[in-house]
Amino acid sequence: MNASPTPAFAVTDDGFELAGRPVRLLSGALHYFRVHEDQWPHRLGMLRAMGLNCVETYVPWNLHEPSPGRYRDPEALGRFLDAARAAGLWALVRPGPYICAEWENGGLPHWLTGAVGGRLRTRDPAYLEPVRRWFARLLPQVVERQADRGGPVLMVQVENEYGSYGSDREYLRELAALLRESGVTVPLFTSDGPEDHMLTGGSLPGVLATVNFGSDAAGAFAALRRHQPAGPLMCMEFWCGWFAHWGETSAPRDAGDAAAELRAVLEHGGSVNVYMAHGGTSFGGWAGANRTGDLHDGDFRPTVTSYDYDAPIDESGRPTEKFWLFREVLAEYAETPPPDLPAPPPVLAAPATAVLDAWVPLDEVIDTLGGPERVFGTAPTFEELDVDRGLVRYRARLPGPRPALPLTLPGARDAVRLTVDGVRVAPGTPVPGPAAVEIRVESLGRVNYGPRLGEPKGLTGGILHERQYLHGVSARALRLDAFDGTAAVAALPFRPPSGGGPGLYRGVLDLPAPGDAVLELPGAGRGVAWLNGFCLGRYWSTGPQTSLYVPGPVLRAGRNELWLLETEALDGGPASVSFREAVLTPPRLA
Repeated sequence: MNASPTPAFAVTDDGFELAGRPVRLLSGALHYFRVHEDQWPHRLGMLRAMGLNCVETYVPWNLHEPSPGRYRDPEALGRFLDAARAAGLWALVRPGPYICAEWENGGLPHWLTGAVGGRLRTRDPAYLEPVRRWFARLLPQVVERQADRGGPVLMVQVENEYGSYGSDREYLRELAALLRESGVTVPLFTSDGPEDHMLTGGSLPGVLATVNFGSDAAGAFAALRRHQPAGPLMCMEFWCGWFAHWGETSAPRDAGDAAAELRAVLEHGGSVNVYMAHGGTSFGGWAGANRTGDLHDGDFRPTVTSYDYDAPIDESGRPTEKFWLFREVLAEYAETPPPDLPAPPPVLAAPATAVLDAWVPLDEVIDTLGGPERVFGTAPTFEELDVDRGLVRYRARLPGPRPALPLTLPGARDAVRLTVDGVRVAPGTPVPGPAAVEIRVESLGRVNYGPRLGEPKGLTGGILHERQYLHGVSARALRLDAFDGTAAVAALPFRPPSGGGPGLYRGVLDLPAPGDAVLELPGAGRGVAWLNGFCLGRYWSTGPQTSLYVPGPVLRAGRNELWLLETEALDGGPASVSFREAVLTPPRLA
């Protein structure tokens, strides 16, 4: 087994040791990028109060390197690890490069997957070289905070659930070597499903293997022992809940059942990482998507903005019934009793309403904030237009005269709006020529798991009139980060909605004091919301999520400005929105 060169933390044949003493890791997943930074101390304090001694986090590459060589605050990981130490927690870091996490593209940058295609997550240099550059930029945040240097980091993961995807052991070996070359000296680990083919494909000799499951601890650990006869037993992802897709019914997990399964993990002598201890929110439109079916290659299913996950600490940071039951179970296995709960964050004092009295039509928003309009031989993908999150407007001429034949968009997923001579029609509708064709494609998130990982976005199969491609297609992209900063939006030609429709809506909210809130969106269709320039994420009337969580630090006393980018307006668009205090689940008294 791997062991640190100093005795700070070690993996032995008998288990984990910390400073030469046996230790059981009682960890909880909390993604720093799904929680407002000002709220990290509170959420970490809630993990401690539940009885945990460790926190685990992924690192989303695409969030931190939006374009090659342009970095966006990878130091946030270091600040989070410092906050974990201040809270009295150890840390497990899962830097990827792939993370899944129900996150856009599994954390891989669109500019990379668009270039390498099916070679991603392999030893291919076209994939590995960008990984090397990224790790060179990221890993100093981990290295200087390792346990053998007095920091909180106990272990670092090699890739993520690789056995569910591939079998390139050389790739895994190169990643493990890269971590070591970069200065990682604490033990390494892998995590996979408790199935033979997954453990065979995803584990490495000399690297601690762990398993992910939500039930049947005995069976899962037996599978692990077939591949790793000695060493600690650890469930790296104890699935205590689950995520939800737009248009589907969410199914919470019974708290008593989850607590019983947690107890089973610990009774088998295992260490555990509760996934998720606190899920948080996929702010910024970063939620991923899945494909249906056993092979994960069926229908496209985008994931909702909330990553509450039915976790013991809910999206607004409050304890649930599951929290209290987990606390009782964990107290039997922790070295010290759990501390009291931290003081809850302030909530909005009273409900408030913002009237959406200003609006810009969507076409004008695209023309003003979008990229240049360019003509291509055939319809370009989002990757070719350098779009991670956002939408693309395509325009083409259907020549004529010609009879009415089906106009189709093979390969198009996400949200598609097709108009012919200004009239909306469904893809596949017979259309005669000549005609002006316009297609708007809105990305609802890239697939984050399975064989469709890295698939392109947009009109990936072109525009077909019966069997003939339309060529000479113009395209203009609107990226969500075009809304970063208020100056560009303030310069838009806002006007009264007067019937509205798709476009950017603006409203103002005056508050006596900030506090955690929930944004209700009556009359809204589908789109993305910003508050004071902070992107709260996607909303959609199809449910099951019907509101958006608003972190208190995003609000301020006095004037607050809200933007709704409505891409699928209902009945002329929303007239107003409302805010209420964010207590999603009432806390139980201890």
